[in-house]
Amino acid sequence: MILTVTLNPALDRTMIVPNFQPGLRHRATDTVMQPGGKGINVARTAKTLGRPVIATGFIGGRKGDQIVADINDEGILCDFVRVRGESRISTAVIDPDTNVVTEINEQGPEITPEELDMLHEKLEYLGKSADLVVFAGSVPPGLPDDCYGTLISHAADLGLVTMLYTYADPLRLGIKARPDYVFPKLVEAEKVIGYEFAEVEDRIKAAHTIRAMGAGSAVITYRYGCVAVMADGEESRTYIGELPDVDVVSPLGWDDSLAAGFAVRLLEGASTADCLRYAMACGAADLVKYGAGMLWSADVERLLPEVVLEEVTAVEL
Repeated sequence: MILTVTLNPALDRTMIVPNFQPGLRHRATDTVMQPGGKGINVARTAKTLGRPVIATGFIGGRKGDQIVADINDEGILCDFVRVRGESRISTAVIDPDTNVVTEINEQGPEITPEELDMLHEKLEYLGKSADLVVFAGSVPPGLPDDCYGTLISHAADLGLVTMLYTYADPLRLGIKARPDYVFPKLVEAEKVIGYEFAEVEDRIKAAHTIRAMGAGSAVITYRYGCVAVMADGEESRTYIGELPDVDVVSPLGWDDSLAAGFAVRLLEGASTADCLRYAMACGAADLVKYGAGMLWSADVERLLPEVVLEEVTAVEL
């Protein structure tokens, strides 16, 4: 079973607004409202792909009640820590003419040390039924930057495979806790390394550096592609991947589905290359639907043969 931990869940509102321009009045042609936060998006994709999954994290207030109710309606098992604060709403405006996305995200509730302790207790309990845990998303106010690091160490002590997918200092400190897999976006990898990447070789070197910092394997995602340096015993293998060319409906959450697809195929015992191919097919399938983590498994299978994945050797760099 996959366990997802979302520290800062949200009600995600995606609004489709043609010819969106700041400062003007607009009417949305469509609106999608669903529970969100990267861990919840991963759980949604895993459920669609047929893998048992349970979601946990922090929720609070009326918005938290709606998040739980909507997750239950989707058939996703969940067991959250209830907090005193109010869960957030995140709004994304997509201009279908340009595919430009404008996001407005609320901050989320402040979490107390006692509430974080309750999450560790929840991890202890739920971890008994899990094989792999995905720690994903932003960190709400009140939590220390190393909160993912302590959770990763706890999960490792429970014998769970660990995946990390977050930002900024929580990402940097989480890497030091030695997660098995890290999935940073390009801009976040640049922040961790300390400079902007000019060439694909820079991205590959960054993935190697992230492994040297503590991660078992690193997958850096960027616009509809990735570089991956994956553990292979005492050695490593390096891959460059491109998603299939699709008509993009919404770019929101495709990398959430990519991470979920990797976790699903990993627990099926697939090779690293097969995990990456399947992950990228999931990312592409997400691009053709509105809503993060929303895809059809039939699209995944249809797009899988079109994934481009190349193993790169040191001689070729």
